Formats: sequence, C-alpha cells, structure tokens
Amino acid sequence: MRVAGFGFRSGASMASLQDALLRALKEAGGEPIQALVTESAKSRASVFKELAQTMSLPGLGVRTEDMGQMITPTQSQRVLDQFGTGSLCEAAALVAAGPNAQLIAARVISGDGMATAAIADVKEE
Repeated sequence: MRVAGFGFRSGASMASLQDALLRALKEAGGEPIQALVTESAKSRASVFKELAQTMSLPGLGVRTEDMGQMITPTQSQRVLDQFGTGSLCEAAALVAAGPNAQLIAARVISGDGMATAAIADVKEE
C-alpha cells in the first residue's frame, strides 16, 4: 500500500498540506496513493480530515509508540523530543505502509514551512 505521511503545525492550512503532498508526489514519480496518514492526535485535525475527504482517501492515524520504532533518514530534534522519531511524516508513512515498507519520497516541506510529507510503499521482493 502506497501512503503519504504528514507532519504539520497547528496553524497549517489545507494549501500547506496540499503543497507538501504535491512536492512528495513529484519526488515519488507521481504514482497514486491509497491513504493519508499522520500521528493519531493530528489525524483528528480538521485540516487533515478535510484533505482526506477532498481526495476521497482514508485519513489514518498511527500511534506515537509505533512511530518511535521507526528509524528515519531525516532527523529533527524537536520532532524526536515530541514523537520519539526524527521525522513524523516519514515514520507515519512507514508504519502505515507495513512491515516491509520503504520510503519512496523522503520528507519534503511545504513552501510556507507549515507541513511536511513523505511517501512510503511496500518493498518489492
């Protein structure tokens, strides 16, 4: 399953999330995604739910504990302190994509700096 993981600040707009997603999709070659995912508390944010609804995709939340198990190529001390992983969007995407997941697009940042996105998919054997 190909998923887009998100991290975003509380003041992020729909445009912020869309911009981050478009940048990540471009890095990943533009193939379609099957779900949007972020940390469970953030998944209840209206902007995240609105994006999922607009795209007719499931908007999933993953537990902070599960994300803490993920080693991510991007490292942010602030995110590490808060969520136990170096990149919320990368970790969320990896958790949601499953045990054999790999990043197709590492963290990208929206133009306004309010949102990040990464895309993960299951490794091909």
